[in-house]
Amino acid sequence: MFTWEFATDPYPAYGWLREHSPVHWTKLPSGVEAWLVTRYADAKQALADQRLSKNPAHHDEPAHAKGKTGIPGERKADLMTHLLNIDPPDHTRLRRLVSKAFTPRTVAEFAPRVQELTDRLIDGFAERGEADLIHEFAFPLPIYAICDLLGVPREDQDDFRDWAGMMIRHGGGPRGGVARSVKKMRGYLLELIHRKRENPGDDLISGLIRASDHGEHLTENEAAAMAFILLFAGFETTVNLIGNGVYALLRNPDQRERLQTSLAAGEPDLLDTAVEELLRYDGPVELATWRFATRPLTIGGQDIAAGDPVLVVLASADRDPDRFPDPDVLDLGRRDNQHLGYGHGIHYCLGAPLARLEAKAALATLLRRLPDLRLGADPADLRRRGGLIMRGLRTLPVEFTPTKTDGPSKL
Repeated sequence: MFTWEFATDPYPAYGWLREHSPVHWTKLPSGVEAWLVTRYADAKQALADQRLSKNPAHHDEPAHAKGKTGIPGERKADLMTHLLNIDPPDHTRLRRLVSKAFTPRTVAEFAPRVQELTDRLIDGFAERGEADLIHEFAFPLPIYAICDLLGVPREDQDDFRDWAGMMIRHGGGPRGGVARSVKKMRGYLLELIHRKRENPGDDLISGLIRASDHGEHLTENEAAAMAFILLFAGFETTVNLIGNGVYALLRNPDQRERLQTSLAAGEPDLLDTAVEELLRYDGPVELATWRFATRPLTIGGQDIAAGDPVLVVLASADRDPDRFPDPDVLDLGRRDNQHLGYGHGIHYCLGAPLARLEAKAALATLLRRLPDLRLGADPADLRRRGGLIMRGLRTLPVEFTPTKTDGPSKL
């Protein structure tokens, strides 16, 4: 496990684990040992089990302090107090403060901006007849969208793009680059919080400040950590959802044609089920973020000791044949699709509505504007990014018939 070959296609190995060792003790590349939960029923139980804490303090080894669990650099940058690292009641309080920014109604109001970003990014390469859809499309789209939502001024958003790019390289950049980018981002967010306190707007950071000032007791570090995790979790998952989704469609031309036909006929229902199926089939998050047993418990017949780390393998659970008929088949019309791609329980992904909106806009617009989109490289030459939690492509070269545009405009 955890070789490049495994990263390319981990699903056969996960199938073996589900059958022979569904709750499996393993050593990770970082040297940390953890339980992998691979069956759907066990995964769903574990994701909702409050005996499994998100707080690294419950780990029986100081691995987090050494940067071996969690997001690189977050401890040194004092960005630990966010939704992925805390339990109720603090988790309940912080989630309540930001949940209104991600309601279906609020996200729907953001749809025109997402569509504008989508079209302008495609304008940037449509006349060339080729592109790298990760770097030129799937990556910048959610970055600019989440920056707008947070209230990052347009003139500062390219800095965020640079920092975010370093953060998702997962070892592919200069040594220590991730931690430096996290530190720069924290410094900027603290400065932005000060500016928003003096001159608030309708954005999410201003909303966090107002909640803090009205007795919700959100500290400045909590506000910075919250903005940081919303940016970090809010863009990388969507980068991978769009990238993996387009790649899956290009590798399954019958399903891609099915979706194109539906969109051309003005029938949006298939787009809704398609995004859910792409989340299930090859989702953006391979393993749910770290959990730690607060006391002894049993999952799938396996005893787990207090202090043990537990990693729920979402990618495996969503290919479990006991839950999904023909799980290795991409079926964009799949209806009974209660996948775990965005988690389950109180830590269910807060930004899922925004990610779905961005994915729908991205897929529908690409297939409409570039109808003969095709892979521009041998699939065997494509590589996945490193890292334990996320699952995404480093690059996605594509080719298509060039189309005339008015030219790219400023985002």
